[in-house]
Amino acid sequence: MIKLKPRVSPGCLIRVKYAIRSELKIKPGENVTFTFTCSTPEKYFVMEIQKNIDCVSGLCPFGDVHLYPTGLPRLDRTFVWDVKASTKAGLELKFSAPWLRQIEPGETCPDSVRYNINSCIDTATVNIGTFCRNGSVSRIKLLGGVILSLHLSWDSPLTSSGFSIANRASIKRLCIIESVLNGESSVTLMSPNYPLAFPEDELMTWQFVVPSNLRATVFFHNYSLSNCERKEERVEYYIPGSLSNPEVFKLSDSQPANIAGSFNLSLQGCDQDAQNPGVLRLLFQVVVQHPQVNENVTHVVDLSKERNVTVTIHFEGWPSRLPLTSEPMCLICKDPRTCDRVLTLESGTTYKISFLCKDLSRLRITAEKGISCVDLRWCQRKIYSLVVPKAVTQLPIRLHKFIWKILAPDLINVEITSPSLKLQQHVPEQRCNTSYSYGIVSATPETELNVGVFCPGGSIEKIQMRNNITVSLKTFGKGFLNESDHQDLKMSFVPHIKDECIFTVSPDPKAKVYLQTPNWPYGLPPYVSISWYVVVPSKQVARLGFSRDRMGISCETGRAYVNIKEEAPGAEETVRREDELLPQPRDMYHDFWVNVSNCKPVEGTQLTLQFWVTFADKSIDLGVILAVVAGTGVLVAIVLTVCCVKKK
Repeated sequence: MIKLKPRVSPGCLIRVKYAIRSELKIKPGENVTFTFTCSTPEKYFVMEIQKNIDCVSGLCPFGDVHLYPTGLPRLDRTFVWDVKASTKAGLELKFSAPWLRQIEPGETCPDSVRYNINSCIDTATVNIGTFCRNGSVSRIKLLGGVILSLHLSWDSPLTSSGFSIANRASIKRLCIIESVLNGESSVTLMSPNYPLAFPEDELMTWQFVVPSNLRATVFFHNYSLSNCERKEERVEYYIPGSLSNPEVFKLSDSQPANIAGSFNLSLQGCDQDAQNPGVLRLLFQVVVQHPQVNENVTHVVDLSKERNVTVTIHFEGWPSRLPLTSEPMCLICKDPRTCDRVLTLESGTTYKISFLCKDLSRLRITAEKGISCVDLRWCQRKIYSLVVPKAVTQLPIRLHKFIWKILAPDLINVEITSPSLKLQQHVPEQRCNTSYSYGIVSATPETELNVGVFCPGGSIEKIQMRNNITVSLKTFGKGFLNESDHQDLKMSFVPHIKDECIFTVSPDPKAKVYLQTPNWPYGLPPYVSISWYVVVPSKQVARLGFSRDRMGISCETGRAYVNIKEEAPGAEETVRREDELLPQPRDMYHDFWVNVSNCKPVEGTQLTLQFWVTFADKSIDLGVILAVVAGTGVLVAIVLTVCCVKKK
């Protein structure tokens, strides 16, 4: 059969003798001479060649299946073999090297050679799958007949079908697919009819041929279950040497790992609810690799004394990035046969884990701890150490992030302190260059305030915040292992504060300190107030300056203010609105406050402010010294005069 491609205008036709037509059907035994009315018929036409084979009433033609007839025009073509067979005998299709690779519906083959295999049982047809060349599927055994289609592009050089019909044998299941995995590799396979439903109450098997010196691990990437009335959907493993064959698992279970050598995997359906059958489907991957040198090394992770802690060991980039199937596999194992790419450990338990991974630097740890306060009378007496537990730092895996989620109810606030190291705010002019940093976020159900990124070795002694707080320790490079012993971040619950956030800053007298408003560079949320309390040593004078001369916003509702006030009797408060110039650099002789309060800004403007503080020794004015000396001389003269009068 030669016919026009779908959705192609008839710019070319078929000429048979003196007749012009758009379609040509040639029956068995016919000899037809035809030509095309254009020089590029491959742009317009496709060809389908169908061969019917009867293995029920006649002899079955075992052996290689050939591409007949030869000498066909160069068109996109599909060869279809419709093989009839009894369900008591079945059929076996054997594929020649380089074997086949199953693909998902809609996926294409690089060389445009595509096989589609359907099983025919009585009047029912089941799509076993679509395959490309260059894979691991070496043979498929089918219950009943088969319709096999081979799709070739017009310029394909392929001259053989690539498969043969082998001996018939009853298999008592829908199909058996054999996959040969000789070296380190992986294969992705799907249940028949995927992504549609696997037939009701059917059974099928995948046979994996793996050398005994290699290890196989099974991952279920996508599956769904039907609604069963009787029986239960499951997968069964037959593993040579296992004492519990078959090993039965639910599809929701972690599947076996570290399997030595060959094994079988079977999928069993159930009797479905006629009104709401649901869909049983499965897409899975089998990864084969050599035994790892560190698979017998056990690491003890003792979380028995921890509370509200989860530790997740995962591949780099998780969860936003999925590893490519071509990437080397790294597995984390709770026991020799329970392994996965991601493993989560819970507090209150001691684990013994091992790794199936050539390069442990590709793994990361993300951990989380919850801290909450219900009664301030009890919480206020306690100081919590925000320190990564030893159980995490002793593992040979790099810590990516440790997150403390601190829940504070209404009228209870959170105070973060760094008594010895103090904190440095990460700003463009003063970047953190440590092996780790802390990201601090204050949040309510309605708003979120990114307080900033901080690292050890600065001037911020404490930060007081309202609402719930998230502190995220993030590491950079391998240096954290050396610095982890010096963590000194503390947390406590404190009474209510009026500002959204208060920083207490005690700078090094020799340093220039930069500080900036939270939520940088997106601006403070509307109506939020932030304060800094800066400590000035008694023998020092501080100099305060802003990095620009205006706030840079316009207010839609309310006013934005900057307030500066020294902690001294009679000290005047300096106040600037958003429409005024900010103060010029000024000297501060006592501890002082800087407060920034936001309005509701006009759309397109935001309040972001940065200021700096430096220190110098206090200088004593010469006039003051002379006045003191003169005053002292007068006092001495008065005393002497009084003494003389008394003697007289």
